[in-house]
Amino acid sequence: MSTFTRNSLILAGLLLFAAVAVTPAAAQRFNAESFTLGNGLQVIVLPNHRVPAVTQMVWYKTGAADDPRGKSGIAHFLEHLMFKGTRANPGAAFSALIAQNGGRDNAFTTEDYTVFHETVAKDRLDLAMRLEADRMTGLVLDDAAVLPERDVILEERRMRIDNDPSALLREQLIAGLYLNASYHNPTIGWEHEMRGLGTADALAFYRDWYAPNNAMLIVAGDVETAEVRVLAERHFGPLAARSVPPRLRLEEPPHYAAIRLEMKSPRAAQPSWRRFYLAPSYRAGATQHVYALQILAEILAGSADSRLHKALVLDKKLALSVGAGYSPSALGLAEFGVYATPKPGVAIADIEAAVEAELHRLLEHGVEAEEVAQAARRMQASAIYSQDSLSGPANIVGTALAIGRSLDEVAAWPDKLGAVTPAEVAAAARAVLVERNSATGILLPERTS
Repeated sequence: MSTFTRNSLILAGLLLFAAVAVTPAAAQRFNAESFTLGNGLQVIVLPNHRVPAVTQMVWYKTGAADDPRGKSGIAHFLEHLMFKGTRANPGAAFSALIAQNGGRDNAFTTEDYTVFHETVAKDRLDLAMRLEADRMTGLVLDDAAVLPERDVILEERRMRIDNDPSALLREQLIAGLYLNASYHNPTIGWEHEMRGLGTADALAFYRDWYAPNNAMLIVAGDVETAEVRVLAERHFGPLAARSVPPRLRLEEPPHYAAIRLEMKSPRAAQPSWRRFYLAPSYRAGATQHVYALQILAEILAGSADSRLHKALVLDKKLALSVGAGYSPSALGLAEFGVYATPKPGVAIADIEAAVEAELHRLLEHGVEAEEVAQAARRMQASAIYSQDSLSGPANIVGTALAIGRSLDEVAAWPDKLGAVTPAEVAAAARAVLVERNSATGILLPERTS
């Protein structure tokens, strides 16, 4: 079980494989089919007959941004508790049965969705589907199961956030970047609020959001739609639909001052610099810029001859590494990020000045047509490679559908990306790379005597 936040890679952009009963041509192109059960559960089948195995994923359209005020971390906590058993499969029976049948299972939580997944031999799909359907509405929780697991998530926070100065600084930066929006709180939760989470909180969140009409079942692998339909009707079909709350994503007020944080830590092995800018997503803000921003991130740091790598690593020899990241797959706003790690002996101020000089040059002079074309080709090629695994296409499809994207838009991603012009990249950069909408973080090692 693990917690994930929005990926800084452009996973959401790599939605080339995604298709669900849109037009016949699109369905044929992507070799995918979809149907919806009477209770509202959407089922997507992605046939892949390379190996006799399947990946099953259940996506719930709820995540950390749906945590009630004062209960940060409850979505992630419930993800853990979903492995605590039902009357039909008590205790750790779920994972034990999957393992005994040669499979593996796990789950993850993001700001906007929660996902449970299993990979099994194709003849074990019936088992995996039966187990997932059982815990969709049959979870049994009491203090004996909940309270020890609360200690587990607190330890997870200590290991993944509190003991990692880079992760701790990022958490503080994101909280500063979002003054009001629903992504202000960390997915795993603030420690003082996590300590107060209990059985009643978990059950309330479960009853609010875990329903077939608020979920998607994605099956990828050595299957056909007809056999998946039979199993889905058998196991999920009898579950009753329920009303679910509206998914609120609070709007961000105007920003009038940039955020700047400096953190010193004896655990930091080397200094680092990073900056986040508020940015639109597929679903919020100035959405006309999302494709150009994906190209912009690729131009800045997507390859060995990208602008930041060439300037800071190769030419000026100031940085050990540089990067840029943007993922527009969110219900609310997103972040556009840049970062750099200086070489030993290079001052943070020099790294920051060098990054800002490259950003200023881009804002002043724009980008070349060939830069845009090469970036689009690299990203389109990556989308093709993403089809090689069972889980890759399922993750791509689920990410799109979980935030309510149009599948026509998803299928058109390569063409949309290929149609981006240098003028559009320049306009997107001017709209997003605005100092007052940024949060800059500096991490410095601290010597202890």
